[in-house]
Amino acid sequence: MILALLGTLALLQPPHGATGYVPHRVFDTRHKSFTDFESMLADVARADVIFVGEQHDNPNTHRLELAVVDGLMRRRVSLVIALEMFERDVQPVLDKYAAGTITEEEFLKGSRPWPRYATDYRPLIEFAREHHLPIVAANVPRPIAANVSKAGLSALDALGPQRGFAARELQCAASGQYYDRFVAEMTGHAPAADPKTAPPADARTGTDRFFLAQCVKDETMAESIAAAFANTSVERATIVHVNGAFHTDYGQGAAERTRRRLPGRRVAILSMLPVDDIDGVVPGEEDLARAEYLVYTVR
Repeated sequence: MILALLGTLALLQPPHGATGYVPHRVFDTRHKSFTDFESMLADVARADVIFVGEQHDNPNTHRLELAVVDGLMRRRVSLVIALEMFERDVQPVLDKYAAGTITEEEFLKGSRPWPRYATDYRPLIEFAREHHLPIVAANVPRPIAANVSKAGLSALDALGPQRGFAARELQCAASGQYYDRFVAEMTGHAPAADPKTAPPADARTGTDRFFLAQCVKDETMAESIAAAFANTSVERATIVHVNGAFHTDYGQGAAERTRRRLPGRRVAILSMLPVDDIDGVVPGEEDLARAEYLVYTVR
């Protein structure tokens, strides 16, 4: 009862300057019923890895992902925070800032923060610093991903010492459900099944290379998570990884690649879904496969 009250207060008064209630409803896809935020936290607190899939352009999803971390802390879960939004080569800068040995200005100058960092991700970083939580820069550097999108995986062979900034083990076949979903997202429609209406070979090659870059990101984030899980000094730590929901929805992308690296470990997936009508929302059949928990909020 006390934890539930504290959780409600955390959502009513989000930390680090955010104000006002965060509208939300939580749907448990396994039981096919609505539940509450604290019940969700009680369940995922037992997971080894928790993916929090956000919608980058929705402020409420950022406030809710902070509420997830705050709620897990209240439950005395030992946490490691990993983020898509920071790349492996800036880990030393992130470590220095977390340790308090450089200023925030120096940190921002050396870490290539995403746009809207101050509103979207700074609260999470500052929360982690305040509570001395390890922070992992999980993603592949953008220039490496860009080179893969231009030249394919062969671009990784020319990296030399920087090869370690991308995952060593890559399973990036341009086929399967994740590939199909990626193509649909890029083109606005499903891939053509009829060879007569299929895109020309050069367009398909370009799409495939973009997918390879996406795959390298997923594999690198998964490798970063597995490494953090193996290397943490805490005996029983939970990795909370924040990423765009596309990377982990339906258990695909980074989630699938993490499960491959951590067999037998529980990997929980939350998906933040902004909607127009939070009171009337009814999950569709397709959404039931999206994640263990669907966290609806307003656009």
